[in-house]
Amino acid sequence: MNQPNPQAVGLAAEPAAAIGKYRWTICGLLFFATTINYLDRQVLSLLAPALSKEFGWSNSDYANIAAVFQFVYAISMLFAGRVIDKMGTRRAFVLAIVVWSMGAILHAYSVSIGTTFSNILAAIGIAAVPVSVAGFMVGRAVLALGEAGNFPAAIKATAEYFPKKERSFATGIFNSGANIGAILAPITVPLIAELWGWQSAFIIIGAIGFVWMGFWLYFYETPARQKRLARAELDYINSDAGDAPAAPDADAAPRKASWFKLLAYRQTWAFTVGKFLTDGVWWFFLFWLPKFMSAQYGVSATEMVLPLAVLYSMTMFGSIGGGWFPTFFINRGASVYQGRMRAMLTIAFFPLAVLLAQPLGYLGIWVPVVLIGIGASAHQAWSANLFTTVSDMFPKHSVGSVVGIGGMAGGLGGVMITKVAGRLFDHYSALGQIQTGYMIMFTFCALAYLLAWCVMKALVPAHKEITDL
Repeated sequence: MNQPNPQAVGLAAEPAAAIGKYRWTICGLLFFATTINYLDRQVLSLLAPALSKEFGWSNSDYANIAAVFQFVYAISMLFAGRVIDKMGTRRAFVLAIVVWSMGAILHAYSVSIGTTFSNILAAIGIAAVPVSVAGFMVGRAVLALGEAGNFPAAIKATAEYFPKKERSFATGIFNSGANIGAILAPITVPLIAELWGWQSAFIIIGAIGFVWMGFWLYFYETPARQKRLARAELDYINSDAGDAPAAPDADAAPRKASWFKLLAYRQTWAFTVGKFLTDGVWWFFLFWLPKFMSAQYGVSATEMVLPLAVLYSMTMFGSIGGGWFPTFFINRGASVYQGRMRAMLTIAFFPLAVLLAQPLGYLGIWVPVVLIGIGASAHQAWSANLFTTVSDMFPKHSVGSVVGIGGMAGGLGGVMITKVAGRLFDHYSALGQIQTGYMIMFTFCALAYLLAWCVMKALVPAHKEITDL
């Protein structure tokens, strides 16, 4: 018979009121940052059908613009983790949101930027890129540079403010901001574009980040220096073995672990492979679903509002529920790692529903919406747990760097998926068989998680925390 997990018993036994709950204020800030992050990156995909017509983009043109975001995001993720570990969460998050908000606004000036960029390329003998494509590439690159800081900083803040037993739930909550952003975007972006033009959509949505920055600077400080944090809650945050309270200057002068040293651990590779194989699925849904609905069902940007809102509402339940799910196994005697891996294996079966999206698509748009919604929900549940494996196994001062390494791998995986999708869709569109292209992509999306889980389990069959960094 399974015995109760001691950590779970201790958590239940200690009243939340006695501990304090300021850490959830920090979680709320991370939630809103992630919401804004996804609002900004979603604007282009929602306007893509209209912009493709206005500027004459092919699927490959759009894929190239999206791939620039993913490539820069991937490379930036590697360095973002290091910058965050060096600068500290507070200052690094401010830098990230300023850069990505400016990048979002730059999209509104893509034509003039593209003209300058194309002229520079021509002057140095590089084949000219179409002006509109070049301009959006520049905007996407700056957006990606800043947005790469969100998840490493948020995971690091979660590791700073939450004990291990609460981290996947906290991660699931702030990660659900991605779903809220994806819900709000189709509600607001087409309306703004229709009333004031597509440029205004980029400017208005991009400016929201500066509002959040004020709240972050007011409310956030490292736990050891946080005056609003009660001593009982600080002790609770540091209750995990080996998590002694940080020195007051820890955020300014943290310890370092080199990339090469981190890459020597199987735990790093398990996280990296998990991100590489599965992040591209989410990118595909995010960037291509509006194009899929337009190509397959002829719906306009405003007609996509309800289907996309329903689909991304489903993913919110996946994110929060997935964050909670490991406690189901932990409360029945599993260790934290065992509970996490059992939850991730169960979650990995749900994306198989996406295999039916294309064969049953003849029944109408709502069938693929629901089936893809199940797959996207599973991704968010998976992601909440995948991120948390890093803080489970690595000390806090190296969490940002490991998340950055895995994030780079996930971004490169996304580049590959986006480029392959663009080529496939152009190829099969020319043959009048666009459904075949989507069927190929949906098949990969369905199977990626089971493959990733098997590789991760082979690399790290049992939990082993890193203590020598």
